[in-house]
Amino acid sequence: MYEEAGFIAYYFHWPHDDIMSMEHRERRKWCEQISKINRNMNDEPENPFDVFNKR
Repeated sequence: MYEEAGFIAYYFHWPHDDIMSMEHRERRKWCEQISKINRNMNDEPENPFDVFNKR
């Protein structure tokens, strides 16, 4: 949970309480979206070992 919260807070700068009030599934979805944005910005292929990918 804290890894997901830290990941979202680092990239989107959302407040701690907002992130922690999300359900796990919603936090995971945001983590996936952030990872996707980063891959697209870096022109990287999808990484099957990405921690926040495909969970």
